[in-house]
Amino acid sequence: MSNVSRTAMPPGAGRGAAKKELPEHFKSYKHVWVFVELERGQVHPVSWELMGAGRGLADKLKVNLAAVVIGPEGQHTRNAALEAFCYGADLAYLVSDNVLSDYRNESYTKALTELVNTYKPEILLLGATTLGRDLAGSVATTLSTGLTADCTALDVDTDGSLAATRPTFGGSLLCTIYTLNYRPQMATVRPRVMPMPERVVRDAARIIVHPLGLVEDDIVTKVLSFLPDRDAETSNLAYADVVVAGGLGLGSPENFRLVRELATLLGAEYGCSRPLVQKGWVTPDRQIGQTGKTIRPKLYIAAGISGAIQHRVGVEGADLIVAVNTDKNAPIFDFAHLAIVSDAMQLLPALTAAFRARLLPDSRARIAV
Repeated sequence: MSNVSRTAMPPGAGRGAAKKELPEHFKSYKHVWVFVELERGQVHPVSWELMGAGRGLADKLKVNLAAVVIGPEGQHTRNAALEAFCYGADLAYLVSDNVLSDYRNESYTKALTELVNTYKPEILLLGATTLGRDLAGSVATTLSTGLTADCTALDVDTDGSLAATRPTFGGSLLCTIYTLNYRPQMATVRPRVMPMPERVVRDAARIIVHPLGLVEDDIVTKVLSFLPDRDAETSNLAYADVVVAGGLGLGSPENFRLVRELATLLGAEYGCSRPLVQKGWVTPDRQIGQTGKTIRPKLYIAAGISGAIQHRVGVEGADLIVAVNTDKNAPIFDFAHLAIVSDAMQLLPALTAAFRARLLPDSRARIAV
């Protein structure tokens, strides 16, 4: 593969030292594509977040932004294509077939690779969801191109190459990766990393319908049952408006109840830093950071979390970050909006009591942010 990182190159070697002339057959690849993740009639919000990011890339390159919608025949699939125009799409590619009613790697990979080989995009973006990660890896392998996973920033270099930035070495370093001599340049981005663009009502422009040419008997995998994530008993951290989280500063797993109590009172989700998951104090679905969930809440309260780069990349998009730590030099204070130098063991109960007194006596009351 041609993925090249600035950090991985020998001292004194610039990016240009690794770049060769783009092969002739790739020079016709143009435009920015965003895969619109549609499952059981529901579009994953990360798709619209990526439309905003894709719009910025397309404008810099002076090319079109296209939405790619793959799903079963019917109004839900067409509506997803129409909705893409409200988030900035110039055109949409639509593959609708009833064999696409459920996500299966084989059928979706065939649909997306056929679209790429036929219409030739230079950049292809997907959400780093369970579905998106599975599909992106398969498509990149089938097309023999580069894929940068879990990006935190996307930009266009001076020569038009996609500059995809992601944390590396356990989150201690940010690495910018280029797919220099292959197309399309592919990247996945986790939910809530990119801001949600404003929805503007627009009429549909151009929708290109592409036939799949696949029958059920051609697909080895069969779907026996389906459990939506929204019905699973796991956290919904990525889309919570208020999040309360705790770290090693809490001292013991028993003390983590203070985080849960405050979160319950505020009608919030609760989370934690990576060490607490590693110690078994909290389940992995509650981990916030580079290897956990990326969040963009209106209010984030972090208690006893040092705020290393692994955690920072997962929370710095929050509107308001309130950090509580006994160490006045804790890294989290470098990016928190409000820094409180205090023992979380004392402050959390006091904060909970203050909110309870301010809110309705009913413990189920919710704070409006």
